[in-house]
Amino acid sequence: MPDSAQARILEAARRLDRGRLVAFPTETVYGLGADAENPQAVARIYAAKKRPANHPVIVHLAPDTDPAYWAAAVPLQARQLMAAFWPGPLTLILPRAARIPDAVSGGQDSIGLRCPAHPVAQTLLHVFAALKPHGCGGVAAPSANQFGQVSPTRADHVRQAFPDLDDQALMILEGGESQVGIESTILDLSRLEQGVGPTLLRPGQINVLQLAEILGDLPALPDAAAPRVSGSLKAHYAPHTPVALMDPAALSAWAAGLGPAPALAIAQAGRPARRLAVVVLDAPPGPAPEGVDWVVVRADPAHYARRLYALLRELDAAGYDLIVLQRPPAEPAWQGIDDRISRAAAAFSA
Repeated sequence: MPDSAQARILEAARRLDRGRLVAFPTETVYGLGADAENPQAVARIYAAKKRPANHPVIVHLAPDTDPAYWAAAVPLQARQLMAAFWPGPLTLILPRAARIPDAVSGGQDSIGLRCPAHPVAQTLLHVFAALKPHGCGGVAAPSANQFGQVSPTRADHVRQAFPDLDDQALMILEGGESQVGIESTILDLSRLEQGVGPTLLRPGQINVLQLAEILGDLPALPDAAAPRVSGSLKAHYAPHTPVALMDPAALSAWAAGLGPAPALAIAQAGRPARRLAVVVLDAPPGPAPEGVDWVVVRADPAHYARRLYALLRELDAAGYDLIVLQRPPAEPAWQGIDDRISRAAAAFSA
């Protein structure tokens, strides 16, 4: 890493230590970071994002940070998952240690912990932790965008999200394009002592079959008593342009003139969508109907996830009335993508 980049990371760590905000790259998306042990600093995240105060944030740790500083208990399953997937796109929900302010957990007694794989994030976290007397500093960091909108996968996306914040108010570390592209898988292990087994709260790149290889069984689905976590609201990850989903069969029938067009209307304009971008997998299903542009994305879940948010931003800026997304295959590797596009579409459903 060039000396200039190292110097900027050191300055970013010092700003975090002073309670300021720093946006930084991770392999999933860019995060909007603050000192996780400083409630006033964490409050700045919520204010900048216009984020509800009861919506938790994830604490990011350097690879050599002891998670037991942050969690009241680190069970065997958590240690096994950390060994298998950290650094990487897996967040574990654990019982929060009493010393940790509840600002990071939305007032809950749990905490979300992750160790990111991006080298800039790791260096920042390591330098920041070294500034703390206990050496276990962590950075609270949701995605660096306005709450509910499309997450950033490049530094310029962060700048677009916070145009009123200059470098003094928000330092942004460059780190290229995020290589995973969607947020981390979130697994709840905070209720094991209550007899509640591992529970998948948000799907991501690490899928249920990979988790089951370590856990010995598939994680459960969320229940009514599960902790609140980032990105779990019904409507989330949404561009400004309305989004609708279509199954492959419905898309093919529409392209062949045998089925209806997407039914979503633009309520604000009081008229139906006339110019559509339709994102399809691998190849168009047929000739494009009038007013439709096919947008082809390779049917590979890793490629699609890496492309998704930047593509939504591009289509959002292109003046379409409606973005239609083909539903992906109902397979574990696509579960995280289906979750994100379903929440994006839910922002515009009746």
